[in-house]
Amino acid sequence: MASDTASPRPMRTRNGRTRRKARYRRRLRSRIILSFVIFGFGLTTLIATTAVYLRNRVEDQVISAALTKNNNVFAEGFYRNPDAIGVPFEKIQGRQFSTSKLDRVPEAWRDLTNGVHEITERDPLTRKERVYRLAVRKDPQYWFFLAYDIAEERESQERLNRALIGSVGIFTLLSALIGWWSAARVMSPVSELARRLRASGDSTEPEQLSAHFPEDEVGQLASALDDYAERLTEVVQRDREFNADVSHELRTPLAVIKGAVELLLSRPGIDEKTQARLLRIQRAEAQCTDLISALLLLSRNERGHGATDVQRVAEQLLDAHRTQLGGKPLVLRTEGGTGLVVDAPEAAVNVALGNLIGNAVKYTTQGEVVVRLLDNAVEVVDSGPGLSAEDAARLFERGYRGTHAEHSLGGGIGLSIVRRLCRLYGWEVRVVPGEEKGVVATLTFSAGGG
Repeated sequence: MASDTASPRPMRTRNGRTRRKARYRRRLRSRIILSFVIFGFGLTTLIATTAVYLRNRVEDQVISAALTKNNNVFAEGFYRNPDAIGVPFEKIQGRQFSTSKLDRVPEAWRDLTNGVHEITERDPLTRKERVYRLAVRKDPQYWFFLAYDIAEERESQERLNRALIGSVGIFTLLSALIGWWSAARVMSPVSELARRLRASGDSTEPEQLSAHFPEDEVGQLASALDDYAERLTEVVQRDREFNADVSHELRTPLAVIKGAVELLLSRPGIDEKTQARLLRIQRAEAQCTDLISALLLLSRNERGHGATDVQRVAEQLLDAHRTQLGGKPLVLRTEGGTGLVVDAPEAAVNVALGNLIGNAVKYTTQGEVVVRLLDNAVEVVDSGPGLSAEDAARLFERGYRGTHAEHSLGGGIGLSIVRRLCRLYGWEVRVVPGEEKGVVATLTFSAGGG
């Protein structure tokens, strides 16, 4: 089921401008702050990671070189004086084993190759974990091991890591504060420009914005907006003057036509054929007058007021179409009660309802067209060919003519005018396929009938 709603959007302001959702109001400012936060976090994290990596690498290289050197000195000292072996030092302990007694070598050391290794083991008595570096030298007759306790280095490294993590958090917070301050400074002139631009919309003569800003990027933007506003004001002014001139110039010949038709109809002895033609001219003149009035209101974006009886307008429109059926087997009738009065000029109601009835009569070859009067709406129901999927999707587009309009007159702007009238007066128009056949067009008036 397809429909088109022409009621006002809930996000439109009193001046007719669409108000953006609040979550997009400060999007650029948020992006600036987020950029500073990401930059600060990324930079401090990179520095901290680099510091940890370099410290560990340098520490490993220094300890490994020192252990290898001392283990070699330890082995050479053993060869010179075998009795001075196994003397413990602070954090360092050297041990040697004869290859004939390898069963005395700790199990964790037996398969290690020459070089420096990091060993982690748990003390069987205290159940505490010990971490040390072990320098290994395996000669044909003796194996030499030099162990270096690195527990303090590991604790120092953990303290450094915690300090670096804390510094990352602090610098990230500092970056957020700097980003917030910078965004406020950067966005302040932009916000001021937006405020002045909104305020200028309340007057017919827009305020010059560039005078309030320095000659920077925001000043250039303000100058461009001033130029755009000036050109737009000129276009709107020319459009209004053109509409007023056209309306005035067209009303004059229409008034002449109306007076001439009334004078001819007042003459006695007119035959029925001539009278029917004169009445047709009179109805066309009234239709043109109503259309000009409605289009003039649309061009000015101004609501007219009145107390229009919708049933009377519907009856007049159906009477006008009955004279143009030309033998088509089509019944035009109304249903529903009376009393529906709309606070709008009769011309606006005539144009909106007339387009819906006109389309129903145009595309229905036989059957009936029923104008059903409801409490606060009018339904136009026909027994025509219905709506295709493409028609339903594009029905209210300006210039679109439906798939059943090949041999009919019209430029495809009638329903577009109806939609614009609905937006102006707060009405709603909806066109959907009928339950079995045809089309149901519903014109719903605003609450209270106006």
